Amino acid sequence: MSFLALDPPDGRRARFSPRAMTLYSALTAATFLASAAAPTPLYQHYQAAFGLGSGALTVIFALYALSLLFALLTVGALSDFVGRRPVILAATLINVLAMVVFMTADSAISLGAARIVQGFGTGMATTALGAAILDTDRKLGPLLNSVTAFTGLFFGALGSGILVSWAPEPTVLIYLVLLLLSALQALLIFWMPETTQRRPGALRSLLPEVRLPREARRSFLHVSPVNIAGWALGGLNFSLMPALVGLAEGHSAPLTGTLVVATLMAGAVLAVAGLRLWPAERALIAGTLALAIGMALALLALALASVPVIFLGVVLAGAGFGASFSGAFRELLPRATPEDRAGLLATFYTESYLAFSLPVILAGVAAPHLGLDRTADVYGLAVILLALISGGLFWRRMRAGRARAR
Repeated sequence: MSFLALDPPDGRRARFSPRAMTLYSALTAATFLASAAAPTPLYQHYQAAFGLGSGALTVIFALYALSLLFALLTVGALSDFVGRRPVILAATLINVLAMVVFMTADSAISLGAARIVQGFGTGMATTALGAAILDTDRKLGPLLNSVTAFTGLFFGALGSGILVSWAPEPTVLIYLVLLLLSALQALLIFWMPETTQRRPGALRSLLPEVRLPREARRSFLHVSPVNIAGWALGGLNFSLMPALVGLAEGHSAPLTGTLVVATLMAGAVLAVAGLRLWPAERALIAGTLALAIGMALALLALALASVPVIFLGVVLAGAGFGASFSGAFRELLPRATPEDRAGLLATFYTESYLAFSLPVILAGVAAPHLGLDRTADVYGLAVILLALISGGLFWRRMRAGRARAR
């Protein structure tokens, strides 16, 4: 039996249909993103238990992001050569290991180790699962790739926040649930069909490289500003927003901060679903406007210390994030051949996770000097500017297309 073939244990061929592979890939991708979001509500607990400062938390977050980016740049396109299933199996087992390290973490070093392992597994899984979804459902693939990302982040943050507030053993229970899910998904892959052909070049694909098909380059440049803005907004919410909400409320409230993060993701999911029939161009324009207006409203609410208005701004910005991210998928992915899908996804996610991590790291460095509120203002203004740049580019392109059609 070939490991790369991943035959079922009884030697027979995979039992499930390509449609089942679509569902499996979407749910597994959501599990990885839920795992990534799960530690966020626990940061205040870790700070108290291990005596960590905000600088240490920033370093731990940076380790996760750097590990994920390393995976995207090395094994991100591997499934284009060895098949989707072997890469998915390896990634799910790595995620199981990460959950074990989280459950036994007793210091900043072990938390950092858990984040490194988790980041590599997530980077490995993201492109293979995303490509498998596209292999098995060309029509709904871009929509599913968008929904799974936000759904996983939503349930990971919200579920962890609820357990932190009310359940026993909060630093164990959420990771145990995710461990069991990942273990089940590792087992199920043996019964799933392979969705792409193996081909030579696997070892060469491990060399760090950015792969961007020529046909997708112009569109990639147009979507990049708003993609960076959206993921930078996500990074702000997953790192500094709980502290900013605490400033607005005048006290620390872990669940409120968690609900703000969940609200951002809920707005994104609703926008992806609600605008699924819109052309990619229109969804991107609407998304850039909603993202810019929502970010401006959230900044105003923080200045006024109005928590309800913060939620309103965040849900609107989240809707803009979701609409623009979904529009970017639908704009880019049809321009890649099946052989280039994982490579294009690796490049797109590399940009996304750089935007998710680097601005937050810079904000963490700036906050002690500028103050948290002023740092958030500068951060938010940059998000607004980037969103409007993409909006202007697509508005201009849409008008040019209408003029040619006359």
